[in-house]
Amino acid sequence: MVTQKTRNAIIDALLALAAEHRWEAISLEDMAARAGVSLAQLRNAYDERLAVIADFARRTDQAVLAGIDPDMAGEPARERLFDVLFARIEALAPHREAIRNLGAAARRDPLLALELNRIVAVSMGWMLTGAGISATGPGGLFRAQGLAVVWARVLRTWLDDDDPGLARTMAELDRRLREAERIILGLERLAGLIPGPFGRRRRRRQEDEDQAASKPKRSNGASPRQPGVFGRGE
Repeated sequence: MVTQKTRNAIIDALLALAAEHRWEAISLEDMAARAGVSLAQLRNAYDERLAVIADFARRTDQAVLAGIDPDMAGEPARERLFDVLFARIEALAPHREAIRNLGAAARRDPLLALELNRIVAVSMGWMLTGAGISATGPGGLFRAQGLAVVWARVLRTWLDDDDPGLARTMAELDRRLREAERIILGLERLAGLIPGPFGRRRRRRQEDEDQAASKPKRSNGASPRQPGVFGRGE
């Protein structure tokens, strides 16, 4: 059985190598030697290099989710998501050069870019969930993929942001989230006007929500829910 200590050693070894070399130049032998494990142990832990990157993303997800501030629960959805994503940026700070070189490799290799997008979209689904925004069903997949695009654009700014306070990165993250919110809400409104099954379902759901909202409810002292970032009523 592969221990988490061994997995972490392999992840850290690949990140160190990625910070020093082009992605294409990193071999499995290099990874094993840097991690202090045999090739057999490396094979037992991972199938390939991208599996290690996926595990790094998972490790980052866990760290961010474990650190979510419960006091943010009453904030608007966009603010909650901003807080979660900025915590992710802070968690990635020690690996900036590795991420820079991996991004450069993705721009040279479309297949690598697609695989990285898949990994990032999964992580963004967890970030949405951590922010209290649904990431399940077709709408959730759409939100996760949209957030993956936002994330990629924010990372480009972060990679060149030398300010210790990351002012440019914070501004870019806020701007991109606001843009995404406008786009998603606009698409939802458009869906309500489209004839056919999807448009009818969307309109019927809106009618149900309006009817439910018009019924008197017993107050439990909770504050009203805020409109969602990537959908209504998150």
